[in-house]
Amino acid sequence: MLSIIIPTLNEEDYLPLLLDSILPKNQDSEINLEIIVADAGSTDKTIEIAKSYGCKITKGGLPAKGRNEGVKVAQGDLLLFLDADLVLPKDFLRNSLNEFQKRKLDVASYRLTPRTDSVLIRKGFNFFYNWPITFFQKIISAGAMGILVKKGLFDRVEGFNEEIKLAEDHYFVQQASRIGRFGIIASTEIFIPLRRFERDGYLKTCIRYLLCGFHMFLFGPVKSDVLGYRFDHYSKN
Repeated sequence: MLSIIIPTLNEEDYLPLLLDSILPKNQDSEINLEIIVADAGSTDKTIEIAKSYGCKITKGGLPAKGRNEGVKVAQGDLLLFLDADLVLPKDFLRNSLNEFQKRKLDVASYRLTPRTDSVLIRKGFNFFYNWPITFFQKIISAGAMGILVKKGLFDRVEGFNEEIKLAEDHYFVQQASRIGRFGIIASTEIFIPLRRFERDGYLKTCIRYLLCGFHMFLFGPVKSDVLGYRFDHYSKN
């Protein structure tokens, strides 16, 4: 079974788009899966929406904790962690699972495509993110927003580090790839929003993640609020 785990906090505007893209009309209906929403205390209609799609609900927290809590109630031997604001292309699950099995991977992540009509932004994202993580995947492991991993490997690395404030997903992939086979899935992609870039500014956001990368390389993962990251950054209030 495949367990899809989604940490949420006030995602009523975005969660339906993701859940719609997981429906059998867009994915292989023969895939045995469950969807788990680990919620950090939403005050909007997030829980109501998740229940309407038949999701299993559990208590969450910050993204790392939410993912770990989701695994506690998961029944699958394969885990797919997704951010709540993503959209999956048609046949994403079938393509992912087929390639994962064919390449004998233990943990994998994806190329990210911004949901925008701007050719410049899409090309920039490909040049600065998708190309490097794909080209250097045998040297440096990187993964964000979507991570597919075997449950046994997840247990061996003891899940996501809940002390990390930013890029805990990248750190998890790095730890997992030390004892398992890692790869970037080439047969499909994930569509992502640009809301953080639009709210904080493209330059500021890029600098924040660049500094995070340097911090991880020189000192280890970011466990303080030095870079000013917040979950539920997009609250309407």
